[in-house]
Amino acid sequence: MSHLSTVDFATTPEGVAFYGAYDLVLEKWPVDVTSVDLETQHGTTRVNICGPADAPPLVLLPGGGATSTVWFQNVAALADRYRVFAVDLIGDAGRSVAGDKDPRTVDDLLSWLDDVTTAAGLAAFSLVGHSYGAMIALAYALREPDRVQNLVLLDPSSCFAGMRAQYLARAIPLLLRPTEKRRGDFIRWETNGQHIDEDWLDLDARGAEHFPKSRTVVPKRPKRNALDALAVETTVILAEGSKVHDSRRLATVTESIPLLRTIIVDGATHHTMPMSPAAELNCALLDGLEPRKQEAGPRDGHPVTEILPPK
Repeated sequence: MSHLSTVDFATTPEGVAFYGAYDLVLEKWPVDVTSVDLETQHGTTRVNICGPADAPPLVLLPGGGATSTVWFQNVAALADRYRVFAVDLIGDAGRSVAGDKDPRTVDDLLSWLDDVTTAAGLAAFSLVGHSYGAMIALAYALREPDRVQNLVLLDPSSCFAGMRAQYLARAIPLLLRPTEKRRGDFIRWETNGQHIDEDWLDLDARGAEHFPKSRTVVPKRPKRNALDALAVETTVILAEGSKVHDSRRLATVTESIPLLRTIIVDGATHHTMPMSPAAELNCALLDGLEPRKQEAGPRDGHPVTEILPPK
């Protein structure tokens, strides 16, 4: 992993190649995109924006290392109904640039997201996060429920249960000694060899080895009483084939949380999300973002819904 600053990294051969790969994946977006850099107390944040200016706002947080470009299979469906703000996480691979006060605590991280959405002019918005982005999204919704209208978590890591030892045994050495080959091999292992867009995989692998990341700030798993008090309608979309956790067991855990419902997407793994299976994921995303009709009486949890891929 490089010890250069992000600014210096951009002028290196590895940086030029990384940002070229970033732009190549962004070109896959099938909608018009406006890229802006928003100033926060923790640095400059790149946000890729699409969709009608007067549509309800939707903020997307990617998984660690995935960058905001990863939503290329989702943005057409989402931008048909929403003004989409896809964010590069501060201190992580992408075009955001951490400043002198890069986030060092969870409070810093949530304040950064607060700054980004405020700078974007968003008073309230729907929020979608995948993996590490889901951890940030849930922590933010617990802290700022008045700003989050709907919350969708894609195969969230360590939000409701711990990660499998088998996954950690492969992930931790990769974090300690990342290389492009190791990252690519890891993704292929977790996805069971499913097709992954090669341009995105190249971007992800380059970022893993070369991008000068800050120390990752990880929100703690919320306590059960905090989850029971969650005031935001939340949909958890689990990957049936995820190697991060046992999705069916996790669904059982989440069913009793009052404002939370769970969808299991068959054919998906942790790292095929949010790219594939695209049709099923987009259906689940749009369903999760739709306000629910108020039900009479107390909620006793929500049934697990399985969305199967077309035969």
